Amino acid sequence: MSREEEKRIREKYEKWAAEEEAKANRAKKNVSKKPEKKNLKENKPEENKKPEENSAAEPPKPAKVRHELPEGAPRCPIAKRCGGCDYIGRDYAWSLGYKEMQVRKLLKPFVELSGIVGMDDPYHYRNKVHAAFAHVKDGKKERNVAGIYEEGTHKVVPVTECLIEDKKADAIIQDVLDMLRSFKIKVYDEDSDYGLLRHVLVRTARATGQIMVVLVLVSPVLPGKNNFVKELVRRHPEITTILINVNDEKTSMVLGERETVIYGKGYIEDVLMGRKFRISAKSFYQINPVQTEKLYKKAIVLANLTGRERVIDAYCGIGTIGICASARAKEVIGVELNPDAVRDAVKNARANDVKNISFYKNDAGVFLSAMAEQREKAEVVFMDPPRSGSTKEFMDSAAAMSPGRIVYISCEPETLARDLAYLNEKGYRAREAWAFDMFPFTKNVEAVVLLSKGGKK
Repeated sequence: MSREEEKRIREKYEKWAAEEEAKANRAKKNVSKKPEKKNLKENKPEENKKPEENSAAEPPKPAKVRHELPEGAPRCPIAKRCGGCDYIGRDYAWSLGYKEMQVRKLLKPFVELSGIVGMDDPYHYRNKVHAAFAHVKDGKKERNVAGIYEEGTHKVVPVTECLIEDKKADAIIQDVLDMLRSFKIKVYDEDSDYGLLRHVLVRTARATGQIMVVLVLVSPVLPGKNNFVKELVRRHPEITTILINVNDEKTSMVLGERETVIYGKGYIEDVLMGRKFRISAKSFYQINPVQTEKLYKKAIVLANLTGRERVIDAYCGIGTIGICASARAKEVIGVELNPDAVRDAVKNARANDVKNISFYKNDAGVFLSAMAEQREKAEVVFMDPPRSGSTKEFMDSAAAMSPGRIVYISCEPETLARDLAYLNEKGYRAREAWAFDMFPFTKNVEAVVLLSKGGKK
């Protein structure tokens, strides 16, 4: 979406919100208004009334809609420099309504949005926190900082606590920063290509309390490794595993290919919908577990499983949706390109004693194309593609397998709308849609849509 289009939508929403607030104020005023005394002259001719009594009352001016945070709500001191949270300075109800309007507009040609599901507490929800490290000069002073890249740059904005990140993760990152000097660990400098520590990644498990710390270095050798681990765990005994990830490439990617476990098991476990899931450093796992449960429950309800269906879980990650849906299906087939995620998925199925699910490492489009060529069928397809959306190859193959229902989970409503148009050409009509605020205070929003075959366009 262009900046001009986003501005236009925002202005439209603000006008609508102002009108809605004005309506509510007028309704409130009418309810609270005391009954007027009976006018003894009400039967007199109309011309006997004063001119102002005959004229229609002027409509009240639309009330100015409140966008700013309510009094006492937390405020972010680096919001303007960071740029990561588009709506952090606005009231949460406003941002929720704005996102709902955006999704509703995009999906309008295909289906009426049923609503948006928000959070009771929209703060500190991120269970995956990444901090970039840098050595900076403030006048004559030099210091190490940890934080996030300023929008559109590689300049690190120092962050001590973020309003959407897990508090424990932020505290761990600050302690790693504090320990660098005493352990004589140099922060990597992109310009000089000198130093050791590039990033720190922290993953937390809401249900189990387990925490993973990943130290991203340009070398596999960490000076004083054992003492470093001992001190970090002393400060944060809740840490259950620590890894070294080696990234010695000049790249914008955070994680490299090589990693070594230096403390604990090398993974953490979390619980979703009563199922336990193993999470590795490089595996995809939804960052907001509270909203993820709501989203997955809705997706499984929309699938309307009876226990007789063969289900495809495409772009399955570590197997979360397929494993959660397995108890209501006859068979589940998961496909995922990330090898780390597939390994976790297989182990997750075993840990949850799920025997009617199998996982394959492959591109989802290639895999379904091969199934379609072999005239394989499936009754239900779950698809949860990346932000770029699905591919024509995948959607062609999915349609060729003739499932009765497709449940499309999307983290980008624009590509969702594009793919709904293509699936519509293949004979699949959107029947029901919901938005989920998985990323409060950012402009991102998730959606789930049920499609079935046949009927009017």
